[in-house]
Order: sequence, then C-alpha cells, then structure tokens
Amino acid sequence: MGFQFISRPGKRSAESEQSFGARWFERLSTAGTPLLRLFCFPYAGGNAQVFRKWQRDLPAQVEVCLVHLPGRNRRMSERPFTRLQPLVQAVADALVPEIDSQFAFYGHSMGALISFELARELRRRNLKLPLHLFVSGRRAPSVPETEPPIFHLPPQEFIAEIKRLNGTPREFFEHAELQELLLPLLRADFEIVDTYEYASEAPLACPITVYGGEQDERVPIESLTAWKKQTSTKYNLQMLSGGHFFIESHKMEFIKTFGYDLKAILSGSS
Repeated sequence: MGFQFISRPGKRSAESEQSFGARWFERLSTAGTPLLRLFCFPYAGGNAQVFRKWQRDLPAQVEVCLVHLPGRNRRMSERPFTRLQPLVQAVADALVPEIDSQFAFYGHSMGALISFELARELRRRNLKLPLHLFVSGRRAPSVPETEPPIFHLPPQEFIAEIKRLNGTPREFFEHAELQELLLPLLRADFEIVDTYEYASEAPLACPITVYGGEQDERVPIESLTAWKKQTSTKYNLQMLSGGHFFIESHKMEFIKTFGYDLKAILSGSS
C-alpha cells in the first residue's frame, strides 16, 4: 500500500473542516456565486499552478478550483501518495464540504485517472456526482497500458524516460539540485499510474468529454474512444493539435474548445 497522508476522518469542528479543505482546494473566482465549480487535477509531476490562468480565459460563470496534491507547491513538505485509491479516498474526504453546488471535474493524464476514480468513489458514498467529467491525454481506464512501468528505474534511466515524454521544463534536466528535489515526487506520481488496476463497475451517470492530442503517440485515438463505455449518458471526443501535453503546447486552441464545451453544459445543451 502507498502512504496515506490523511486517514478517513471522524467529526471535525467547523474551523478544522475549513483548514482541512483549504489544504486541498483553492477557489479562484472572485465574481459572485458561480454556476459551476470546476475542480482541476494535474498530470504526473505537475501541480495545480498550471491551471491558475484558466480562470480569466474560461466562462465567468465557472469557478476554477485548484486541487493541491501532497508533495508539491504549498504542500511540498508532505509525502506524496504512491497508490491511487488511498489518494482518491483522501480527496473525497476533503471534497464533501466543497460540493454544495454544481461541480465538474477536469484532469489531464494522471489527473484524468484521479477524476474518474474520484467520481466512482463519490458514487460509492452515495454522494452527488459531478455534472460533467472532462478528461484529456489519458487512455480509457479499461484499456491496458502498453508501456512498461518506469517508476522503479535507476535515476538516469528514469530521467531519460521523463525526457522522452517531452513535458518537463528544460531546467529540470540541466540542474542536478532540481532533479534531487523533484525526483521523489515524479517517482511517486508514476508509481500511482504504473500500479493502477482497473476494476469493472457500472458506467457513471454523468456525461464524459474526452480531449486527445492528434500527435500523442502514447494515447492513440482507439484508447480514447473506450471512455464511451464509462458513461451511461453522453460521451464526446475531440482531437486537437499537439502531442501528449497539447494543453500546454496548443493552449489557446484547447482553452477555446474547453470554454465552448463549458458554455454548452451551462446552457443545458450538452
């Protein structure tokens, strides 16, 4: 089992409940009451900061909510998770007070996997499901991984594999100090992904929209279409320019498309 930073909590005071949630979530909207709260989950080795500027680019009725996972940024001193289910359970514990209104999940790559399993965990707890599940850069959970695990490789081999993914800033590969600082987090995140085992359950009763990169060799379109089996309602697949990290390399194209899809669900047409 991976390290579980927070066990299943008992009752907490209102003050401790607030601080508990504040460790995990950061709401960015300052405009009134949003119609939709969008929880954003990062990719392996990434952090919530990659979504910070999205608030100004997405519809004003959407409140972007950053999800801060242990081991990065303001939670750098905390040990990261190495298994998905304990992480999902901890997020679900913290999420309960945050889903008092309509909400949706978005996740890229590892974040897509977290979002999907979190929706299933909410269902197991008989809690409200997200209005919509948005995922990108991730093969459907039921599709087996074709690449061998890398989290356990020796340092230089592991770094070479990270470089091959072409999503890590150049500075990481140029500075040994930065590698020493970030390698434990990268290994932990890839251990989450590499050790994930899909368990068949009933499809989710919320729509799923999937985004893929047309040049993403690791996540071919056939592996994206299988997401359709994970919902009992609407499913939509959109292919965009770019490789695995198209949300960064072709950010404006992605944000424009994503914003249009968010407006559609807010208007009730999707």
